[in-house]
Amino acid sequence: MDKNNAKSLTEKNVIEEGFYVLTYQNESSEKARASEEINSSFIQFHFCLKGKATFLFNQGNYAFPVEEENSVLLYNPQRDLPIDLQLEPDSWLIGVVISIKKFHSLFSSDADQIHFLSPENSTKKYYDTKPFSASMAVVLSQILNSKVQDSMKALYLKGKVYELLSLYFNKDETADIEQCPFLIDDEHVRKIRKAKDLLLDNMAEPPSLQSLSEEIGLSMSKLKEGFKQLYGDTVYGYHLEHKMEEARRMLASKQFNVNEVGLKVGYSTSSHFIAAFKKKFGTTPKKYLLSLSS
Repeated sequence: MDKNNAKSLTEKNVIEEGFYVLTYQNESSEKARASEEINSSFIQFHFCLKGKATFLFNQGNYAFPVEEENSVLLYNPQRDLPIDLQLEPDSWLIGVVISIKKFHSLFSSDADQIHFLSPENSTKKYYDTKPFSASMAVVLSQILNSKVQDSMKALYLKGKVYELLSLYFNKDETADIEQCPFLIDDEHVRKIRKAKDLLLDNMAEPPSLQSLSEEIGLSMSKLKEGFKQLYGDTVYGYHLEHKMEEARRMLASKQFNVNEVGLKVGYSTSSHFIAAFKKKFGTTPKKYLLSLSS
């Protein structure tokens, strides 16, 4: 996917000057490519929530892969590090880009805990990759699934990114436990993710909460609580969101008519599908199709 087409999978939210968040979601069945110009005055943090991403450098001669549930930190004050990203099918990644000046101001009193901020290391490049914790996964999911008003989005993201960075550099993980006592258990996180996969694998006929809880081995109350924490929505709210996105993608492919798409995503009547689509996207499926041809 070239840069022009990358608009459909990339979102850039500026928090303030020299500080922004990038989200990449490739829901297609093909690899996607996206790029972003970034100079040497910035430090980058990238978190792969799902699938796999690969950062390409030197015209693609060097590849830096990032697997699911892993992060990468990129910092090189000696040369620019523009993003040239290859995203595998069904993959999500969040990037935090912040100027060195801004970053130093955040940690000025705690720089001794971050060794690459020390004066002797400040001019050296630093690349690091590591798994991120379950508590970080919660914050990342909240960033990805935020539903705040546009006027409040920068403020919301700023708070979440500060929380994310504090968890990233926190040496004492016990501080995270009170923040999300349920999801700090990695086994519970694994079970909630299995529930999510079961929902998406059965888009047209989703399992009941009872069967989901039995399948993953959690009570319904823990399933609902954990799902809300990890994905920022209720079980069926999340399902509906993805069902509508799947319907939109199918319409955009122009391989199916409105009735066929409605049936494929689980609506027995076209009127119910049309009403749900209009509520989600503010237009009818037919008008959406016409807009693609204009």
